[in-house]
Parts: sequence; structure tokens; C-alpha cells
Amino acid sequence: MTEIPAMTEPQSDGTRAGFVALIGEPNAGKSTLLNRMVGAKVSIVTHKVQTTRTRIRGVCMEGQTQIVFVDTPGLFRPRRRLDRAMVKAAWGGAADADIVVLLIEAHRGLTEGAKAIIERLAGELPKDRPVALAINKIDKGSSEKLLALAARMNEAFPFAKTFMISAEKGYGVDDLREWLAAELPEGAWFYPEDQLADLPLRMIAAEMTREKLTLRLHEELPYQLTVETEKWEDRKDGSTRIDQIVYVARDGHKGIVLGNRGETIKSIGQAARAEIKEFLDREVHLFLQVKVRPNWLEEKERYSEMGLEFKDGDA
Repeated sequence: MTEIPAMTEPQSDGTRAGFVALIGEPNAGKSTLLNRMVGAKVSIVTHKVQTTRTRIRGVCMEGQTQIVFVDTPGLFRPRRRLDRAMVKAAWGGAADADIVVLLIEAHRGLTEGAKAIIERLAGELPKDRPVALAINKIDKGSSEKLLALAARMNEAFPFAKTFMISAEKGYGVDDLREWLAAELPEGAWFYPEDQLADLPLRMIAAEMTREKLTLRLHEELPYQLTVETEKWEDRKDGSTRIDQIVYVARDGHKGIVLGNRGETIKSIGQAARAEIKEFLDREVHLFLQVKVRPNWLEEKERYSEMGLEFKDGDA
């Protein structure tokens, strides 16, 4: 009879690895913090709320520790099917993480939205899950107000650690990263050392284009459109051709996105191409089409492309 060797745990060689979920209200600075930690732009950043739609994983190295950040969609009161899918993805990212970091804005303090998140933390997360507090945008508040806010927040929830940071300027970010690295469990790395994100390049490129659309367009229109990378061709000369489709819900929206004689979409394409070129470090040929799909917000395929769950019957 052949003896089957006992299974052994893989050796980590002193390395650590784990997942850290960044949660908070829309515009709390989660995407900015993720990009700062990773050292590259992997999540779109705009002045408009609810721009992050997917759970974007950014990979950061700190010594022998690999920190995999999950930049979740902002937590807010959902109204549409897309909103509900985004909020579900956010809480799912938090529940799956080894450590959760709640971001709040220093100048806004303990808002009703932050209170609602804190109330749900106990119910959504395992009891032994560490939750750290990061008070962001500290340059917008005095020392006295910051200390008072930290005390108030820790009365509302037993945070494992509190950090004062500015994700935009980098203040306090190193301290947060070092603490996270020390708290994550021992284990082998999940990704190669030089990998920045686990999103497909097709999706990162689409997100970069969507950011430019969001920055250029106004009011509700950015929430009524999505971008998908239809074709990706790495050419022999080292360049890449990318064909993307901008889906909008109405004919009127198409005209706005195109602009007078196509000037708006042309400038958006130029800005997106430059950023994708810098990210890929190669020449990029970007081609954009704008198509009307009145019901794209109700199409399962669009949700799959965004990495969100489409729940039948949840209109």
C-alpha cells in the first residue's frame, strides 16, 4: 500500500500577505489613498461621488509584506440597481478582507453617513476583524478639532488604531502602511512583486477613459454612461491599439459626449490616451465610439464587465 505524504502548509520564508479593504462614504479619499499606497494610478479619482464602481485591487509592497488593497465603491443609500450592486460589492470587499480601514473626512467629521457605516460594521464583519480609522484631509482641520473627532469616533466604535492622514499630500500614509504590513498574517505573496493591480489591463484602460469623461461632463450624465474595452491589440512595433465603446442611455447624451463636431470626445480621447500611454509605458492608439443603449443599466453583461453582481428581479 502506497503511503500518502502528509500535507504541509506552504513556507512563507518570513513573508506576510493579506487584503485590506478601504471603506467610507463617497469622496472620502479611498481612491486617492489607494493610488498613493500603490505608487501608481490604478483607481480613478474625480470630484464627483460614486465614481468607483468595482472592487479594485491595488498591490503594495512594504518590506517583506504584500498588502493587497481593495478600493471599494463608496457606501451610500442605494436607489438604483447599479447603486445596490455597488454597495453590496463594498460590504463584500470589507467582509473578505483581513483588515478594514474606515476613511472619514476631517472637515466633515462624524456625518450621518459615517454613523450608518459604523452601525453596520458590527453586523457585516466577523468579530475578530481589525478595523482601523483613517481621518483624511487633516490639512482641512485644526489639531484640537482633529483630536476631538478621533475621541468621538473611538467612542462610537472600538477601532484597533487611529491614523491622521492626507492621502493627497502623503501625510501619515507611511505610518498607516507600516502598521498594516505588521498586522497582516504570515504567508506567501498572492501576486508577483512588481504587479500593481489585479484588474485586467482592458478594465484599467476603460476606467481611465471613464475618469476623463466624468471630469469633462457635468451633473448626472457621468452616472448614465459606462466604458468598455472592445478590442485590445498589442502590435509588433511595440504599440497597442485599444478600441473602446462609451455606452450612454439616451440620444441626447450621445450628442453631449460627442460635442460640437466631435470636439468633446476628441479631447477626452487625447487625455485618456496620454494617461493610458504613461501607465503602459508604450505608444497607444485609442479609438472611441459612442453608442446609445437605453437599458444598459439593466443589462447583466454590463455588470459583469464592471465586476459587479447582477441580481435578477432587483430592478
